Amino acid sequence: MGALDYLSNFFTITTTVRKKRKAMQTVEIKVKMDCDGCERRVKNSVKSMKGVKTVEVNRKQSRVTVSGYVDRNRVLKRVKSTGKKAEFWPYIPQHLVYYPYAPGAYDKKAPAGYVRNVVQAFPAASSHAPEENFVSFFSDDNVNACSIM
Repeated sequence: MGALDYLSNFFTITTTVRKKRKAMQTVEIKVKMDCDGCERRVKNSVKSMKGVKTVEVNRKQSRVTVSGYVDRNRVLKRVKSTGKKAEFWPYIPQHLVYYPYAPGAYDKKAPAGYVRNVVQAFPAASSHAPEENFVSFFSDDNVNACSIM
């Protein structure tokens, strides 16, 4: 049986399990930093993680931006391990929101030009904004436009 076992090794299909590589992503985290020491501590803790390509710290906005092949929850956990209060970046630019003064969207603590990312600030997916309906009344594509005028 030695020869058959030897030959059977050439004809068997072996599968190697490969780890799925994480996708390149950018993680933004809000961290309260008061001084250069806080900034340096947060930056060094994240920079030492495996897969991190760049780390940008903006102390004025209390914002840390990490780019690389990392898991966003692990980055948040690493930042929290420094003893700082941290959360995912909750703000989006104000010009991307239809209703920036919706309840919960406007935040006094937000950096200039940003509002909180909440569902009420965006129109519902099934309904159109009322101003869009009025514009279509007098459109060249509307065959009933002459009857309205």
